[in-house]
Amino acid sequence: MKTSYKKQDVIVLLKDVTSKMTPLSTEEREKRIQQGIHYSEMLPLEYSPSKEYMALYYQALHYHSKTTAQAVMCLGDKILSKKGNDIVLVSLARAGTPIGILLKRYFEKQYHIVVPHYTISIIRGRGIDKNAMQYILKKHHAKTIQFVDGWIGKGAIIKELQKEVLQYENVSGELAVLADPAHMTSLYGTTEDFLIPSACLNAVVSGLFSRTIYNKNVIGENDFHGAVYYKELEKQDISYHFIEEIEKHFDEKYIIEQKITNIEVNYKEAEEIAEKFHIKDINFIKPGIGETTRVLLRRVPWKILVKNKTEKIYIGHILELAKEKGITVEEYPLKYYRACGLIKNLNADI
Repeated sequence: MKTSYKKQDVIVLLKDVTSKMTPLSTEEREKRIQQGIHYSEMLPLEYSPSKEYMALYYQALHYHSKTTAQAVMCLGDKILSKKGNDIVLVSLARAGTPIGILLKRYFEKQYHIVVPHYTISIIRGRGIDKNAMQYILKKHHAKTIQFVDGWIGKGAIIKELQKEVLQYENVSGELAVLADPAHMTSLYGTTEDFLIPSACLNAVVSGLFSRTIYNKNVIGENDFHGAVYYKELEKQDISYHFIEEIEKHFDEKYIIEQKITNIEVNYKEAEEIAEKFHIKDINFIKPGIGETTRVLLRRVPWKILVKNKTEKIYIGHILELAKEKGITVEEYPLKYYRACGLIKNLNADI
């Protein structure tokens, strides 16, 4: 499908369903999700950022571009060390797509290695795009595939991935991410819950396409999962500005982080939060800066928990979004994350 990314950076294995899906308001979509309709069957309205929010994005990009680049370089070197030079990057659309592009460009710049990069859909509760996987496996050996995403929150997608790859011989379910505060993969750039600037925005920093869709009314049996292209946002597109700002730091050195071992974070902290706030559905808890941002952009939040309100260099955009939407921000002694979004239960008081 059409995106604002160049084909030499990524091959997008998605079906274009532009004009075939009607976007729903955040409130209507949340209502339907909580009534049992799967989120992948609906197209969310894209958040239109305010001038204040965009200023915070550019500030975040300025502060975190070097950290992001260091995480890309560290992750890239770990991938090469583990798999060798024969790699096929398969990023998980949409958050993983710019990370896959950055890794591809890092390999080319630092090691003069040109690797294929595909972006495909995986959906919690619906699985990986089997047609996209078949397409890739017809062209490449299974052992060369390396899945890539932006971050791990409480681990729902990595668990979905590990379950799904069992049907593909020699395909590894180990996910490579920039940030892994949940300590769930050995292929990480950092375990710090830091702000990846692209997490602040939706389509305008991710190739101008929507989050992925799996609605059988528009996706046939032999189709890839779908997405919408936002042509109307072309003048606001900063997808390559983000990529280029990170790339500037690829010549700098990075410090290898010593991973803390024997920590079983996974759902533990989320479960503690659920007990504390009497939340019955663990899916209403979204830990991590990236996931908290998504809650504010795409869901109906009840409350935002932050480790420290003064850490505006990391959570300034979260505080601004919460202010715009009138959402309570509460300090909470988070152990492994800087922020956690709590989704509002529309059917009962939480």
